[in-house]
Amino acid sequence: MSGRTKRRRAKRLLPGILIGVLAFAALLAVLIPMASSRDPLSLCAAQPSTFPESGGGGWDREQLENAAIIVTTARDRGFERDGQILGIMAAIGESSLHNIDYGDWETSGVTNPDGSRTSSIGLFQQQDWWGSIEERMDPATSAGLFYARLGRLAGWKDLEPTIAIHRVQINADPQHYARFEGRAAELVDALSGPCPG
Repeated sequence: MSGRTKRRRAKRLLPGILIGVLAFAALLAVLIPMASSRDPLSLCAAQPSTFPESGGGGWDREQLENAAIIVTTARDRGFERDGQILGIMAAIGESSLHNIDYGDWETSGVTNPDGSRTSSIGLFQQQDWWGSIEERMDPATSAGLFYARLGRLAGWKDLEPTIAIHRVQINADPQHYARFEGRAAELVDALSGPCPG
């Protein structure tokens, strides 16, 4: 191929290359500020009225409010971050942080080991031996029931988080809660944000 032919071919390719480079630069100019402007979710657990209406971090407002109640209840009882994470993990695993008035019997026909119907309700899907319907359906009270039992569990801090929760909740699968640890930690950290003055 002669030098003249190479130059002609280069002249024909040059506009396409320039357009591609310019398009890529324009895309970067849009994407880089978008990526860097995403602040992590930061919420004041003590002031759920300040939460965004649309929720945040993949959670709706109800879920964030319930998580805030769990974190606040844990703090009030002296549980630090690790204990707060366990409460959030448990509630994600049991109800996806929704305060529901039905449980495993209604959704799946699950029975207790003795064959009786389960009576699970609320954020933590607590059965009737945990307390009254009113107590189990009140997010703060049900969180308090969870933390009262966790506090009586000797050596809970030394256990794998899913095992500690399992010993409180008595779930059929001891590993059930493990997959929620990362999201629970993110929520606890988000709910440790500064409170508006």
